[in-house]
Amino acid sequence: MTHGCLKCLKYTMCVANFLCFMSGVAVLGFGVFLMVNFKLTALTPSLANFNLANMLLISGIIISCVSFLGFLGALKENRCLLLTFFLMLFFLLLVELTAACLLLLYERDIDKWVERDLNDGLKQAKGKHPDEYRSEWDLVQKTFDCCGVHNVSDWGDNVPDSCCFQDCIDSQMRQYRSTGCLDKIRSWFEENFLTTGISVIVLCIIEVLGMCFAMTLFCHISRSGLGYML
Repeated sequence: MTHGCLKCLKYTMCVANFLCFMSGVAVLGFGVFLMVNFKLTALTPSLANFNLANMLLISGIIISCVSFLGFLGALKENRCLLLTFFLMLFFLLLVELTAACLLLLYERDIDKWVERDLNDGLKQAKGKHPDEYRSEWDLVQKTFDCCGVHNVSDWGDNVPDSCCFQDCIDSQMRQYRSTGCLDKIRSWFEENFLTTGISVIVLCIIEVLGMCFAMTLFCHISRSGLGYML
């Protein structure tokens, strides 16, 4: 009975980690596709290295590596791979919990940092090469129905078309969005805070279950004298 349950646990780990591995490969491939075919910039200077393509690449590599270790360790009943899989999940769990605590502790400082960074990004969009950065601002302003950081006056005399919501053809009769993107983005995060929190909790539960399964299989292999020695 116990042997049958452990076999079921082994193949459950294999199937779950294989699906996660394929998902990681898909995310990684999509990130490479975006990087090769599209020139992606960032809304703010601090996020220049964390655009969508880079984030997909990093996420895909992490998911693929961790899930491959879990799959191979369970399939081969290798204690070394299972222990490595357990430690990597534990490390990721610590990083997620630490990031969540820092966000709660430094919420006001983060808000000031975002405001300062948006202002720096707006300066770049109004600089010598505006087209290189303005596409990101156009996307954000149309998506969040906003204009500038605080209001339309942030753009000065060179207001982009994405700020306009009525009579956009006639330059004299144009009506611009009055709300700044900082307030809109802040409101969006507040509205989606619960959804984000639930997603993080679900992810943590999945990681804890993976750690429990890996350690259970590791202990069984150790007691049975099976698997590769550490």
